[in-house]
Amino acid sequence: MVIGITGKYGTRYGSSLRKRIKTYEISQHKKYECSSCGKHTVKRESFGIWKCKACNVTFAGGAYVPLTEAFITARNNVKRLAEI
Repeated sequence: MVIGITGKYGTRYGSSLRKRIKTYEISQHKKYECSSCGKHTVKRESFGIWKCKACNVTFAGGAYVPLTEAFITARNNVKRLAEI
């Protein structure tokens, strides 16, 4: 029987909410690639604070992922407009 990261909730809150929480918690505990050194050592310190263990860089990001979709879209738009 596989319980996973949301096993701590037991049968409470319903299966659809537990599945949604599972995606958030997996992405929040996962290691990400550092934009300054390129290593997969970025971990979440606290709400919106991310830190690279290799190069010791601390930066602000999203609550569950270091780079939000809105930031990536804005960065791509700025790059595209700079090329024009």
